[in-house]
Amino acid sequence: MNQIKVLLADDHQIIVDGLKSLLKNTDDIIVAGEANNGREALRLLEILKVDIILMDIDMPVMNGIDALKEIKRVSSGVKVIILSMHQEAGMIKSLMAIGADGYILKSTSQDELIGAIRKVAGGQSYFSPEVTLSLLNNPQNNLSSTKQPMEMLTDREEEILKLIAEGFSNKEIGTKLFISHRTVDTHRTNLMKKLNANNIAGLISYAIKNGLV
Repeated sequence: MNQIKVLLADDHQIIVDGLKSLLKNTDDIIVAGEANNGREALRLLEILKVDIILMDIDMPVMNGIDALKEIKRVSSGVKVIILSMHQEAGMIKSLMAIGADGYILKSTSQDELIGAIRKVAGGQSYFSPEVTLSLLNNPQNNLSSTKQPMEMLTDREEEILKLIAEGFSNKEIGTKLFISHRTVDTHRTNLMKKLNANNIAGLISYAIKNGLV
């Protein structure tokens, strides 16, 4: 069994200890390291091989937003799940645009936490239901189905939109549909133009509103 190596980054030790306790009985997930701020997480990335960083936003020295930017710049293969109490749509969208692979709330259950880690490690993205709802309720992110009818999309675009909303990567979508990941990227760009979406959150919102997922 391939183990998923996780780095925990949070400035509250009680949160770190709680996360370790929740994950300790899983056979496939191990906590490889702990950091109390973004700078420390980056330093540990230089000496530890990890698959996922479970990271808070509000941390001293270097916050989660700045750390995420740097992590994606220097370690593009490392997945990052944001663990936060914030549910503001603007904050969530910004983190998604930077490259967050998942976003879960600190009120999450043990089962959701473990499931999110496994999904992201498997190449999918994961966002808590409350997070998705926050995005859907954001007026700036609403896409009118009357102005942007499903009829505007080709069958292939609709198919790809559904898979994007389900959390599959370009490479995974390409494999499923027997097309190259570059072709998937082209379709995704066209979808964003047609639906007037600025990011993946907008595409996911549209897919949910139109019953694709």
